[in-house]
Amino acid sequence: MPNYRRAIVPGGTFFFTVVTENRARILCDPFARQCLRSAIQATQERWPFDIDAIVLLPDHLHTIWSLPDDDHDFSRRWAFLKKTFTRSWLADGGREQSTTASRKKNRRRGVWQRRFWERTVRNEKEFERYCDYIHHNPIKHGLATCPHAWEFSSFHRFVREDYYEPDWQCVCQKRKPTPPDFDDLIDTVGE
Repeated sequence: MPNYRRAIVPGGTFFFTVVTENRARILCDPFARQCLRSAIQATQERWPFDIDAIVLLPDHLHTIWSLPDDDHDFSRRWAFLKKTFTRSWLADGGREQSTTASRKKNRRRGVWQRRFWERTVRNEKEFERYCDYIHHNPIKHGLATCPHAWEFSSFHRFVREDYYEPDWQCVCQKRKPTPPDFDDLIDTVGE
């Protein structure tokens, strides 16, 4: 079995990609969003962290978290969050993907992929690049034509906080923005 190495950076800021099992398109469902919101809140109550940016797509999410100064354990947070979501999702009729006998033996459910991708955000420039990637992702996947048109994103908060102009990467009114080039991030975003 591969030896997965996770970053140990107390107080670090991290970019994550988390994917549903078999890329099931459930996450934008109103009930799934409610389960996810509750799971995030329950996780933050036990082990605080800040969500700096997030985008929710039907089959995956990208987010940037900042941990407290004396803490580096994002894996515990993700395990608890995914478990809490899964319990709520399944208890109220959400469906899971088929699972193997081995997965059942290890008490794994068919809601989330087992692993997640993370990258340590090392500086402000990387933070900005990952935020742009997050907020442009619905366009990349053909879910929206402009960042402002996708409601399941922190883009709207970033506009309110003057981080972005409201028309960032917008094609409304015949605008033709130059799409961001994320080639430098492709190997680090997990999808």
